[in-house]
Amino acid sequence: MQFDRLGRRDFITLLGGASAFSPIWPLAARAQQPATPLIGFLSARSADESAQHVAAFRRGLGEAGYVEGQNVAIEYRWAEGRLDRLPPLASQLVALRASVIVAIADPTPQIAKAATRTIPIVFAANGDPIRDGLVASLNRPDGNATGITIFGPAAVAKRVHQLHELVPQAAAIGYAMNPNNPNAGVEMDAAQAAARMLGKDMPALRAGSEEELDAELTNLDRRRVGALLFASEPFFLIWREQLVALVARHRIPAIYYLREFAEAGGLMTYGNRLADVYRLVGLYVGRILKGEKPGDLPVQQSVKFELVINLKTVKTLGLTVPLTLQAAADEVIE
Repeated sequence: MQFDRLGRRDFITLLGGASAFSPIWPLAARAQQPATPLIGFLSARSADESAQHVAAFRRGLGEAGYVEGQNVAIEYRWAEGRLDRLPPLASQLVALRASVIVAIADPTPQIAKAATRTIPIVFAANGDPIRDGLVASLNRPDGNATGITIFGPAAVAKRVHQLHELVPQAAAIGYAMNPNNPNAGVEMDAAQAAARMLGKDMPALRAGSEEELDAELTNLDRRRVGALLFASEPFFLIWREQLVALVARHRIPAIYYLREFAEAGGLMTYGNRLADVYRLVGLYVGRILKGEKPGDLPVQQSVKFELVINLKTVKTLGLTVPLTLQAAADEVIE
């Protein structure tokens, strides 16, 4: 062959000349550059109602040196309150070989953990991540998952006492929960224990749809329920506009777990500041992308809580807010 008759010097000269005209070298150089890391963002919530919190997540990423569309890519998957969607969505992110998976709102962290034992996971979880099998310990998770925990049981007990302070005459406080959430029993147990300490009954209202909740609310008088506490449930948050309107139609005092409910017209809310939780998740994702291992990053506990009271709804229901509760409020919506 002609190639065989080329001398060594001629071959080197030929390669050197080709480099001036051929795209081989630029392609090779690009191939040696590290690929843009991919973040898989998995949430039980919806994109629309999570927009401001995703912005906080991006702020945390930015503080760690990562900007979406510049040096990191993000694939979003939203279950929109349909918890049965989470397993296939998690599998999609695993198939995409995400560098890190963000798991937002229970039971998303558990489902992400079941989908992969190798891809790092940063979660925002409600409850105890040790009991839920996400980590071995808070200080040293020792696995592929870490994140921010919102201790739901403690917060829900606080809500019971706040609702009692506002409506002390209520003989029973109903607990509205989604029976389709496998972790729903943890908060409910804590809420019912707090109610017993106050000498009150707490029947469970099981509702996974608007129709089911309407049917449950219709029976409140028969069950002597004078107030209502809603579980920390992604489905309720997505559906908050309709839910708050439905509760208003039945004219029952209710407390919820995030300020968004009060902004939608709900009576009172007590819970974590989600913007801070999402920002901390973004910071942790950035640290992992820089090479740190999730098993070495302690699980952080979100300790920033806020009490928000909607004064317009208070007046509509003919209630009087005790001075102690007013003084404890972080915000009163006029």
